[in-house]
Amino acid sequence: MTARRESGEAPPDYLTVREAAERLRLNEKKIYELIKEGVIPATKAAGKWLFPRHLVDEWMLESTHGGALADRLIVTGSDDPLLTSAIASVAAQIIPDALLVYTPTGTRAGLDLLARRRASACAIHWGPAELADRLHPQMLTAYPGHREWTLVRLGSRRQGIMLGPRHAKAVGLSDVVKAGTRWTLRQQGSGTQHFLENRLLGDGLQILAAQVAGTALTEREAASTVARGLADCAPGVLSAATEFGLGFLPLGWECFDLVLPKKVYFLQLFQRLLAELRGPKMQGVATSLAGYDLSALGKVLSLPVE
Repeated sequence: MTARRESGEAPPDYLTVREAAERLRLNEKKIYELIKEGVIPATKAAGKWLFPRHLVDEWMLESTHGGALADRLIVTGSDDPLLTSAIASVAAQIIPDALLVYTPTGTRAGLDLLARRRASACAIHWGPAELADRLHPQMLTAYPGHREWTLVRLGSRRQGIMLGPRHAKAVGLSDVVKAGTRWTLRQQGSGTQHFLENRLLGDGLQILAAQVAGTALTEREAASTVARGLADCAPGVLSAATEFGLGFLPLGWECFDLVLPKKVYFLQLFQRLLAELRGPKMQGVATSLAGYDLSALGKVLSLPVE
């Protein structure tokens, strides 16, 4: 690399293990440890590890106190009306000095993005509330780099079935799981779809393929299909049903958490988002939407010790 600089030759776009170690002033053994932990941005081509130079430089800057990207926060994972409102409120206050965006993808896809360092935080929900303190930390261990993550509770949400006019009086899941009912379902890897499938399995029920009118990628999209008459019902949270004026069949409570690198937790921008959620404006939004319990907002959960 020194010879290349002296000759004026442009630096390579990708670094080898040796070059990455030299650039980071680490030994090669440590570089391989960082690869195994999923911490350093790397790719394998023809059996050889390569490191995108610009991503390595960005990673080094992010690792400094406060983070070089402290002026931006990208939230992905599960969709939620209250979190959407809070992010929109903070984003409007900080433009043009900082960027705060929310791209819902579903729990599993969001965790994949977080593990690949494409997002700053990921919203998750996976199963009933009474199991969340065990299931949420456990599911994170399947992702590289999880030892650098922390888990922050946002609250609990009421999960169930969003109902159109034809099924507004349904009192049980069996009332809507029957021939002729048109369903909008959620994508695989969505916490809402996971919740529904587990409930159907427990009750010995199933939704036939002929009943599925389509698949929605977010809570709002699912609610919209029911509100527009494209489906009779869809799994979702009470707050989304409220937004679209739909009926609602409750199936239980779930915990809604944010997963993020520990260093991101201390960023001013993330703390500002938590403060917004705690503030009177968002507390009022939560009350009007219904279906939220924010008593545990901000609680940091412990991850399993390996």
